[in-house]
Amino acid sequence: MLYRRCIATSTITSSVLLIFGLCGMLGSVTWILRRGNKNRLTYLFLSCQFSIVLWLISELLILFSYTKQQYWISYTIGNIGISCFGPLWLWLSQEYTYNGQKKIKLLWLLPFITISSICVVLSNPLHHLYYESFVAKRFTYGPLFYVYQVIYYVCIIAGITIICLKHTRNSSQISKQSILLILSAAIPLGITTLSLTGIFHSNVTLTPLFFGLSSVLIIIALGRYGLLNINSIAIRDTINNINSGVVIFDNNGIITYKNKYADNLSFIKDAVNIESFLVSVSEVCGHSVSPDFSSLEIKCAEEYYNLKQTYCDNKTGNKVASVITISNVTEYRELVSTEKKLSLEQERNRIAQEMHDSAGHTFTMISSLARLLKFEADKEIPDRSTMLENISEIDGLSRSGVTQLRCTINNLRDDEFMTSVTKAVQTVITAVRGVEIELCIQGEEDSRYSFCIREMYDNCRETVTNTMRYSDASRIDIILKFLDERIEMYIFDNGKGCEEISEHNGLRGIRARTEALGGTVRFNSIKGEGFNTIIKIPLKEVQI
Repeated sequence: MLYRRCIATSTITSSVLLIFGLCGMLGSVTWILRRGNKNRLTYLFLSCQFSIVLWLISELLILFSYTKQQYWISYTIGNIGISCFGPLWLWLSQEYTYNGQKKIKLLWLLPFITISSICVVLSNPLHHLYYESFVAKRFTYGPLFYVYQVIYYVCIIAGITIICLKHTRNSSQISKQSILLILSAAIPLGITTLSLTGIFHSNVTLTPLFFGLSSVLIIIALGRYGLLNINSIAIRDTINNINSGVVIFDNNGIITYKNKYADNLSFIKDAVNIESFLVSVSEVCGHSVSPDFSSLEIKCAEEYYNLKQTYCDNKTGNKVASVITISNVTEYRELVSTEKKLSLEQERNRIAQEMHDSAGHTFTMISSLARLLKFEADKEIPDRSTMLENISEIDGLSRSGVTQLRCTINNLRDDEFMTSVTKAVQTVITAVRGVEIELCIQGEEDSRYSFCIREMYDNCRETVTNTMRYSDASRIDIILKFLDERIEMYIFDNGKGCEEISEHNGLRGIRARTEALGGTVRFNSIKGEGFNTIIKIPLKEVQI
């Protein structure tokens, strides 16, 4: 009677502990589902937890099994969980430690270990190599049982070793994550090992209690230290997929992380620490590179790369890591080169256009005054004062031309007369000799029209210059209209006109300046009836 009572007490105690462990594991699974992210690391973690849940369920079923068939089903469920946990734990350790980096190539063998183990267990009645004999509450292990147990233990110990070796030198947060993760697997592993070897024996199954403790450690790692935290995972995935290289060195100069981009760079492919990294970079750039450089540009295989180094400090201010980012700046350099060429071309075009406009106008005025001077000199009695006046104006225009040329080259403009469209046009008219010019102004000018003073001045000057140079006109009429919606300028001459209008530098410059302001320009001419220029620029284009 006392013996039966002890067995019942032991069964109840074991059941309570199993339920405790099962609830703990299910709690950690629930936490992961709520806080985790949909990526491979989270899925592997969940798979490990579910494999433990299967084992705990099997242990609970064993306590209430009575027939050989019930025991067989219960142990089969447990063996499936055990066969999954070891390989999954090693895979999880690799993913957790080397996320975004190359992993061990033999990882593809892990699923085959699990599949082969399950097949061996299910087919045991045919070969009896996993269980030599199996009777209710009495069974003898076969050779394959010990083979697979060794494989499972090797996978678990290898996973723990990988985490220890890779993360113990990282920041404090990662170290705490790693310690809790290691303990969650190491504690149940150690208790199970002691039980199987006979060193530790108890009538009550204590392994579930320690799996419950493991679940508590996992929940602490998840909640307190951000294990599987969506932000850290997202940041890590983002860094791994950016189009720049990221290389992290610990405080001993060892490379602890390289993202995909950096891992594909040929000139640092074999670097394992800061010394070999600097040697590789020095060979590429042709001179020695200082370990504490902050920024560096190198050229490798017709590609330009910019390297920047920053440092990471812990809470006490001590350096724990350095980060080197590597960006391909070839396209940027090409854009800068193209921009320089474009700027030079634009500058050449500007100088050519302004020299054509200003110098052409000046030389045309000088030519006109020279003709007047010659006309006066050919008279029987020349008017000396008129000739001296023309010579003085030629001298003034020549000096003004030299000044304008210097201003054009240095991108300077004399804007003293650029206070209104009317004053700018009158400045052009005042400089003309030998041709009668009349200006008609319609409407009142105000500040709304000031945006186009320079363009209207240049257009008027170019048109008048062309008239004096080519048309043999004796009269030019200019009309300025200041309307509510636009400004208009009409320039008519009574010259010889032309049958066909060909736009060269002068007319193209007028059109370009006008259309840049959203306006329109129209040139009309009939042979023998002069040349007409009509310019219209809307105010709304500037007000938007």
